[in-house]
Amino acid sequence: MKPALIDTNILSFFFRNHTLVVEHFQAYLRKYQQINISIITYYEIISGLKHRDAQKQLTFFWEFVAHNTVLPLTTKSTIISADIYANLRNKGTPVDDIDILIAGIAIANDLILVTNNQRDFEKIEGLEIEDWSQ
Repeated sequence: MKPALIDTNILSFFFRNHTLVVEHFQAYLRKYQQINISIITYYEIISGLKHRDAQKQLTFFWEFVAHNTVLPLTTKSTIISADIYANLRNKGTPVDDIDILIAGIAIANDLILVTNNQRDFEKIEGLEIEDWSQ
């Protein structure tokens, strides 16, 4: 099992106690001790919870983050993301900018991206993906 970056949708499944996702998290944590999320996922979760005024879930999320790793955007990940963007636009198969930034962070840190959004992420060359929800 290679180190992973957890995408927003898989993290949401985890917080909703999706059985398969929880089992994968437990197995992963036995080997790696911490979960990696991107600063983009951090933003998506917080903005969604604030929009719903979900204070209890927000507090739970911040406690979760305190024990895990939030990977930032870096110049390296941003350049990788820009290359992905240009490549996909040239092929006529654009992907959402947020997903491209998450992919850039995964590639820059040599991580498998764990996502339920295979339809978009599989378009990105050099990105390894897994789906823990199936």
